[in-house]
Amino acid sequence: MNIMDFLSKKAILTDIRATKKDEVIKELVDTLIAADEVGKRYRNKLIEALMARESLGSTAIGQGIAIPHAKSDCVDKLVAAFGLSKKGVDFDSLDGEPAYIFFLLVAPQDSAGPHLKALARISRLLRDKYFRDSLRACTDDKSIIKILALEDEKKI
Repeated sequence: MNIMDFLSKKAILTDIRATKKDEVIKELVDTLIAADEVGKRYRNKLIEALMARESLGSTAIGQGIAIPHAKSDCVDKLVAAFGLSKKGVDFDSLDGEPAYIFFLLVAPQDSAGPHLKALARISRLLRDKYFRDSLRACTDDKSIIKILALEDEKKI
């Protein structure tokens, strides 16, 4: 599975303004809405689904990474937004460190397979320190897309 297959090129933020977990989620959901990936009428429902998932345990996996995700009938295909925070956000990470890199994933209610494959793909990529550092150094959406597309090409 390629990241560019589900990441919306129009839903990339290179400077998240939010300073709290719920604000980051709202900012990324708003980015998906602005990219026409999610209907505006679903905003609150989607935020509730993502926050409900967070209440089960933080989706910040350490090393500056958070992957907030949820299943929802607000979407009919797997879709993702990407965000970078320059300052870092306390996301209740497993290692206690702030999160700087965010992939927000939303999958249809009945799509366990693609949802899990996307989570696994993102997690696998972000284990690589050079890859994380390269993403964090990006200042525009084009460079983020380029890095992710190059990684997708490497995939076996």
